[in-house]
Amino acid sequence: MTEQTRIGVVGTGFIGRGIVMALENQPDLAVSHVLTNSDISKRSDFPGKHLLTNSIDDLISGSDLIVECSGEAVSATYVVDRVIKAGLPVVTMDAELQVTTGSYFAKKGFITEAEGDQPGCLAALDEEARQMGFTPRVYGNVKGYLNLNPTIEDMRFWSQKQGISIDKTTAFTDGTKVQIEQALVANGLGARIIQDGMLGPEAEDIQSGGLILAEAAKKMGAKVSDYILAPGAPAGVFIVAEHEERLVPYLRYYKMGEGPWYTLVRNFHLCHLEVLKTVRRVLDGGEVLLNNSTAPTVSVGAIAKRDLEPGYVLKRGIGSFDIRGTALSIADNPKHVPIALLTGAVLTEAVKAGSSITFDDVEVPASLACDIWLKNN
Repeated sequence: MTEQTRIGVVGTGFIGRGIVMALENQPDLAVSHVLTNSDISKRSDFPGKHLLTNSIDDLISGSDLIVECSGEAVSATYVVDRVIKAGLPVVTMDAELQVTTGSYFAKKGFITEAEGDQPGCLAALDEEARQMGFTPRVYGNVKGYLNLNPTIEDMRFWSQKQGISIDKTTAFTDGTKVQIEQALVANGLGARIIQDGMLGPEAEDIQSGGLILAEAAKKMGAKVSDYILAPGAPAGVFIVAEHEERLVPYLRYYKMGEGPWYTLVRNFHLCHLEVLKTVRRVLDGGEVLLNNSTAPTVSVGAIAKRDLEPGYVLKRGIGSFDIRGTALSIADNPKHVPIALLTGAVLTEAVKAGSSITFDDVEVPASLACDIWLKNN
């Protein structure tokens, strides 16, 4: 009988459920425990309810590798801190965690983002591109729709239709998710952002949108991480790259165009189904696919969607109807509050719609994640 590697999972949402189901048919891998903060007695919706636990100790003692996919950066930081201290490798599908405290953990142990979500898929495409001799200049995310301030009624409708939580639906819609994803890509792949909030040009297709970003990257003299808004394009990722001039005839023959910019597209990202590729990569002794680096230059702050008064409590950071996320330069915004830390924060100063939120404006709840951020930035 094949000895099975024990996989612990953190998170019981849409992705967590999918990962558990994906692992069911893997003869050499088995889910040991699934950590949840919820009341287990009420989780009849979860496949493999017997796997659920509220104990971090049980998760750690029963696992050889941990997959973290909760999307809750503050609570996940406590868990990952324990896991890293126990010496276990961590695979995440949690860009929110990565851009908040991932760099701290990258100094302490093994943590990598997985393929499946856009950042991991871009990292995998980057590996392939460089192996073929391309020099990437643009790491691009494809977004089909953007509404910076959606209504709660619309978000409830789409949440029910898509089967994901309302906060996740809101973060996708108002651009917070893409800002977080591309901040992680910038840090992990050594790129920059063109401007705070990124450029995000509208485009008819990936190639034309990528060209706009490539010209901006050329002017900056640096690799850039950004996105395009292209409703008709596939929901994937792309890289715009250069290659040697002497190979132009070959690339022309391969239908890649005349250059100097060549667009490489990965026209899908299959989330939980692709996590297994990274799990096996780690178990086979492979290197980190992507993390937030040990010296990040980009963070994700918050912009008020409406006027906020002193004393107001922000119920959520990511996926909020009060604020949205925006990628920004850490050096140029030293007082910004990472958006993931703002859940439960109390406004101490008035903040006008469209303004950024700083540590001077709010009282942020105490947490390990907040402590790590303040000590390391």
